[in-house]
Amino acid sequence: MQLYLVRHGAAKPQEEDPSRPLTARGAAEVERMAVFAARLGVCVGQIRHSSKLRARQTAEIFAGALAPAQGVVDASGLEPEDDVQTFAKALQREAGALMIVGHLPFLVRLAACLLGGHPEALLVRFDHVSIVSLVHENGRWSLEWALTPEVLR
Repeated sequence: MQLYLVRHGAAKPQEEDPSRPLTARGAAEVERMAVFAARLGVCVGQIRHSSKLRARQTAEIFAGALAPAQGVVDASGLEPEDDVQTFAKALQREAGALMIVGHLPFLVRLAACLLGGHPEALLVRFDHVSIVSLVHENGRWSLEWALTPEVLR
């Protein structure tokens, strides 16, 4: 299984807009990263995101570049403080390539849980619009690569 973990793009502060949509700069950065990912050959069957607007917008922009066959899905269990161990167990039933668009601290904890077994270990850092590629082979997860927006600047 191939798993791509993506942190949403930069969003407006809650004081400015409680729904926290992507900023214009955040959306543009997501677009650049999505196009770059497509050029790298990233191919996913489905993109799942949390219920938060900024995650949905990020997922939709990535879908525009990657055209996942099974589309974009609002999935439960991806909120910032959700239990990563429950989600990690559910991944065992997955096959193919999947992209998850979410938030901190969930993504950091999920990566740590999959790679090292302890969700509080800090193994991977996620800036806005970072992509972390993990591979599951022979019952083990490994880090394949990670991209941050700085690569595109």
